[in-house]
Amino acid sequence: MNDPLNYFGIARKAGAIELGEVNSGSAIRSGKAKLLVIASDASENARKRAENFVYGRKTVHVTLPYTKEELCRITGSHGCSMAVFTDIGLAAAFMKNLAETDTVYLTASEKLAAQNDKAMQRRREAQAHSRNKKFGKPARPEASEKRRK
Repeated sequence: MNDPLNYFGIARKAGAIELGEVNSGSAIRSGKAKLLVIASDASENARKRAENFVYGRKTVHVTLPYTKEELCRITGSHGCSMAVFTDIGLAAAFMKNLAETDTVYLTASEKLAAQNDKAMQRRREAQAHSRNKKFGKPARPEASEKRRK
């Protein structure tokens, strides 16, 4: 994907994005938000609200190089100045693609990549735990040969 804005369409179809100030604020307060993005021409009031939304939380927030008009065109909504990605994988992929076009977003991209790696590790551990509960953990060969005396 060449254009990072394509991730907005993918996230919209997947249901992994909240658009607008009200929906973004509720997603951040509920703890579902992973990345808050703000349009470059958003009002000062919207920027302050966005900063207040993420204050004291682990949600990454960035100002995009795109205008509200471009965001509205790609998402199909009206008057959208901010959006929240609720899926860490899509958020990390979006920021990685955006960091390739502009190095200003590199630190946010690295932070989201680290969060994504941590989430993937937890998912793998949960799957292994589920498998172990279902089928039992296989014994190590060297452990089975040793006996207590």
